[in-house]
Amino acid sequence: MNLEWPLILELALLGLGTGFLAGLLGIGGGMIMVPFITLIMGQRGVAPDLAVKIAIATSMATIVFTSISSVRAHHKRGAVRWRLVGGLAPGIVAGSLVGSLGVFALLKGSALAIVFALFVGFSATQMFLDRKPAPTRQMPGTAGQFAAGGGIGFLSGLVGAGGGFISVPFMTWCNVPIHNAVATSAALGFPIAVANVAGYVIGGRGVAGLPAGSAGYIWLPALVVIASCSVFTAPLGAKAAHSLPVAKLKRVFASVLYLLAAYMLYKGLAG
Repeated sequence: MNLEWPLILELALLGLGTGFLAGLLGIGGGMIMVPFITLIMGQRGVAPDLAVKIAIATSMATIVFTSISSVRAHHKRGAVRWRLVGGLAPGIVAGSLVGSLGVFALLKGSALAIVFALFVGFSATQMFLDRKPAPTRQMPGTAGQFAAGGGIGFLSGLVGAGGGFISVPFMTWCNVPIHNAVATSAALGFPIAVANVAGYVIGGRGVAGLPAGSAGYIWLPALVVIASCSVFTAPLGAKAAHSLPVAKLKRVFASVLYLLAAYMLYKGLAG
């Protein structure tokens, strides 16, 4: 697949948009990228089943870069709960490796698309309903955070997202304020991305039909273009996140997720 100017422009616009949304919503941008990269790859002749896997892996790889840019902006505002990052990160790494290195390679792309849609749709519903947590509910202890991190990392490895679609609702459910949850989720995107990328590279070795320039399931040309553009707009999104009211931020989060869940459900069922 040649990296021609129309394709470069599409990937650049995708990078600018996802970088902003990564900073705004703390979702790492993966849930935005996966549907669009799937569409781009399909339009250029990549088999549908493989296109979904390439999209998931490539979008996760870009989160390595967008998470750094986004979390720096959130950290400057003192919004990241670093103690929570330390508690959740070990489980996240373990769960990510299980998901990306093992289960991901075994499942068909259509099945992964359906998993993506169901979990994103569930998370959107939780955010849109804005259910109030019990006043006494708090984050679990060390073992509970490891288990929660494992679940976040595992599901992130299957759908190529930074984990915000699970970690933000989970933390708000445990009475972490929405702005702190978004910022902390952005920080968690880095260990999620690094662990999953390692799994995608190893698990995708020797797979037939991958486009030129691939490292395992990751398509490097798309990674370079999207990541180069997204790092510029992630801080702008983080700044906007701190200027929006809580209710509006949750509705924006939910609305974006509903649209993407519907598209990926269609792709999964069609496949």
